[in-house]
Amino acid sequence: MGDLQSLRDFIKCLDQQSLPRILQICSGVYFQGSIYELSGSEVCLSTGDLVKIIGLELLSVSCEEIDTGTSFELPTEYSGHFRLVAEDLPYNTIEEIVGLCPVGVDACGSFTFMCKNELTVDNFTLPAGKQLTLLSVEVTKNGKRLARCQLVGQNMASAEILLPLSLRGEFYECQGDRGYSLQEIMSSFRLSCRRFCSINEKSGGSLLVFSPVYEISAIMHMRKNVVKFPSSLEVDVQDVTEQSQDLVFITPLSMTEVASQPKASFPTMAEILDGPEGNQFFNCSWFQELQRGRRLVLHGCGTTTLILASTPQGRKGKQYFIISKGYGGRIRRRAREFGSVYELYLASSQSPGLKVSVTRHCEEVEEEGMPALSVGEQLEVLGMSLMDGLKDKSGAAQKVENLICKRTMEVDDDEEEDEEDDSEEISLPLFMPGHFVEKLSDNKKYKLTELLSSSLPLDIKVVTRDKELEKDPLMGLPALKLEETFTETTVLTSLPHKPDWCFELPVSWLQMSLCFTSDRLPWSSDESPELHVETVTEVTEKFYYEYHKLISKIEEPPPRPPKRKPSSSELPKRSPKPGSKSQNLKSTVTKQLDDLSLGLTKGKRAPAPPPPEDTPDQPPPVLPRKSMSITDSVSPQNTYVKSPMAVHKSATTDSDSEHDYESIEETIKNPHESLFY
Repeated sequence: MGDLQSLRDFIKCLDQQSLPRILQICSGVYFQGSIYELSGSEVCLSTGDLVKIIGLELLSVSCEEIDTGTSFELPTEYSGHFRLVAEDLPYNTIEEIVGLCPVGVDACGSFTFMCKNELTVDNFTLPAGKQLTLLSVEVTKNGKRLARCQLVGQNMASAEILLPLSLRGEFYECQGDRGYSLQEIMSSFRLSCRRFCSINEKSGGSLLVFSPVYEISAIMHMRKNVVKFPSSLEVDVQDVTEQSQDLVFITPLSMTEVASQPKASFPTMAEILDGPEGNQFFNCSWFQELQRGRRLVLHGCGTTTLILASTPQGRKGKQYFIISKGYGGRIRRRAREFGSVYELYLASSQSPGLKVSVTRHCEEVEEEGMPALSVGEQLEVLGMSLMDGLKDKSGAAQKVENLICKRTMEVDDDEEEDEEDDSEEISLPLFMPGHFVEKLSDNKKYKLTELLSSSLPLDIKVVTRDKELEKDPLMGLPALKLEETFTETTVLTSLPHKPDWCFELPVSWLQMSLCFTSDRLPWSSDESPELHVETVTEVTEKFYYEYHKLISKIEEPPPRPPKRKPSSSELPKRSPKPGSKSQNLKSTVTKQLDDLSLGLTKGKRAPAPPPPEDTPDQPPPVLPRKSMSITDSVSPQNTYVKSPMAVHKSATTDSDSEHDYESIEETIKNPHESLFY
């Protein structure tokens, strides 16, 4: 386990040839980016997190002034040059110089030193103060290591000398005049750790220390993509590469990513990291098993043909299913019902030669071209035609779309030989309402694949269950409507305790994440189980309507019927002219009824009569309760039924209205007699 150090120092001294390295965040919490960014560049580092560094890319260079402590950043393409500042530290041997300043391509001519004392090498004596430039390190045949140095003499004459690494003395680095670019400094580990000054400042000036700022590419737990963050984060890290050799970083996969894996990846074990939130689309048993932490067996993925089906409205409401093409039950076709001629037209466009029976009488409306239909008549759809309808204000006839049908009466088998062909062609306007039921010619049991060749929608009934299913939810339903087919990418899945009973997960309808695990498959390696696929999945009403939103079918509305001319019975009745005899008589009677007070004085209400003087101050006697008899329990006569006399009175004509007004006047003159009568 490495020492604790800052992320900046660790990256500064990191040899990129040793990547990848695994670091543990020991102190500091850092968050970069926004939770609203979805590009994968946001990162959150917390204490205890493990980060696997896989790459470095130089972003910029941080430059710090040692005297003032201020820092600033320089771009990597900065064109200025800097002079290396000699360190005022003595070296005791040539080997120490070579060890602390490794010789490489960048070191050639970059390290110059001197010795304060006189050196003697073999028969050659090197006076004190002479400058030597380290060129390279050589190894002799007998394995002795020597440092090749360049000696600059008078008149710029130079000579090379070999110095043994064991040569001792008091060596000091000399100040050089060479300038280094920012790229040269950052590309050399030896130079990046040294101090520099600006090349324009001959004497003095601020001392500068350069630190590279890298963009770190790393892998973290529970992250799909490679995360990237700068090396300048203020966090402390520890190198745990040696202790984490067997560590596996989990990469979450969406259902779409699972389905895009190569076939060689299956079968495999997987773990649910995030289950689907809520039950919005599925109403089946396997959906309850999709919980976080649950293990699944993934057998493979592919494209499946599914059929969307629904039941009629019942006591339990409508039910919706998606049925796989491999459903093994037996099915009988069921007669469809139609509520208008327009529905007949839509069905006949998909099923030519459609035959139906009339189930309710329809009256003839001659002016709109609607013929009469009787219960039991057989109609065979022949085609479409444009015919003249009602005339508009200009007198031109409107063109109306009509369905041409062949009409015959239903006869018994015994009478078919005696009856002649009495069929006729009739025209039914598309706006005409009606009640029809499809006439089927067979009672055959079909497979689902055989019915898919027919045009949908189709009404069916399951008569034999699918024996491959533990429980067939379609068996026992009174009716089922196959609406349409669609293809869906699915992942064939099972549970570890029942690996042979599989179900298909629709990829685009499940928002969940998985990760592949190294767990063993729940069967022996030499024998794979025989798979039984659940071919019927019950879905919710929300799934049904969301699916139709996605396909966004735009159906044209049925045609409107033409505007009818109002008949004589629907015309508004004319009110009597003002000033007529009946009108004057009605106004007089109304005024007299308003003045009627039924024997009371006008204005104030009459006072109540005083009680009789012989009334004792005692409560009235309590009468005994009447006994109930059988005759009393008989329900009373229905008073809402009109009597013959009432019927006779209601049958009077309007010609007796004046006589009625005269009787009302008589009532007004003698109100008390009429009232008590």
